Amino acid sequence: MIDTHCHLTFKQFDGRVESVLADALAVGVRGAITVSTTSENCRAGLELAQQHEQVWCTAGAHPLYADEPCDWTVVREVAQHPKCVAWGELGLDNHYDKPLRSAQNTLLERQLAFIESCSNEGIIKPIVVHCRKAVGDLLPIFRAASCDPSRYVFHCFSETVDDAQEILDFGAWISFTGIVTFKNATEVAEAAKLVPADRIMVETDAPFLSPEPVRKMYPNEPKNVVHTARFIAKLRGVDPVDFERQLDANAERFFGIKLPK
Repeated sequence: MIDTHCHLTFKQFDGRVESVLADALAVGVRGAITVSTTSENCRAGLELAQQHEQVWCTAGAHPLYADEPCDWTVVREVAQHPKCVAWGELGLDNHYDKPLRSAQNTLLERQLAFIESCSNEGIIKPIVVHCRKAVGDLLPIFRAASCDPSRYVFHCFSETVDDAQEILDFGAWISFTGIVTFKNATEVAEAAKLVPADRIMVETDAPFLSPEPVRKMYPNEPKNVVHTARFIAKLRGVDPVDFERQLDANAERFFGIKLPK
């Protein structure tokens, strides 16, 4: 398996990345994508990806860091490296009061224009989307952009079934974290049954959102993605081994990677 979205550069993993990856491999998690939140974080993610065969990274600026300066030259440099497999995470977050939506909107507009300019130069990558209570805001923006809808994955889905259907109708992918295993996340679980087999992925969003049955574990780690995968397989009434193979194939196809054997 692969953890398609985690944050191995965060302080919770300082000095522990080797052991975290070893623990993941011990349960069959053979890869992880460490996702960027700032331009400085981009560089750190690439350094990790260069050090570990089973780690890849992304390049982009998170909406909750919209008040921080972004060095687009650094983002471009990281994006040009073969171990960088996606843009993002980018998007909008309506859960918190800050950063202000005006700042988030400015960052998103700038980032999408930047991605389009890079695409014109031949740097074409999928896009990892952060969307919290913002499906209705984001989809019109993405429809107006030049990127193919199939290049977007809405990570850490925590919205309604209707939101999931809108995302699918748009043509994007959906990825699920441990939230889907929470007893109070019934709509997320229903959404997990709705997504087509060839457009679903799973992730940890580590160090956050540990799934059941290890929900009290902090920090969350890539090894725990297996719990989310097995929970969704049971929800969907499919064989867990077959489902994990499908998830691997989806991740490899979407991100253009090949998991180590």
